[in-house]
Amino acid sequence: MEIITTSTDPIRLSFLVALLRDAGLDPVLLDQHIAAVEGNIGAFPRRLAVPRHQADQARRVLHEAQIG
Repeated sequence: MEIITTSTDPIRLSFLVALLRDAGLDPVLLDQHIAAVEGNIGAFPRRLAVPRHQADQARRVLHEAQIG
């Protein structure tokens, strides 16, 4: 897995996951459990990752959407 981005904004991350899935990629949101433990106050960023072989394509998708 390769980390594509990190964020404390769950709405942004949800959008990015949907965008990557729509592009046929397999994104995984990491660190959701630590966020729940800390009360979702945003102290710990969540990481968005994709399989290593999809990393270049994921970055391209985010760049084309003017996000990354």
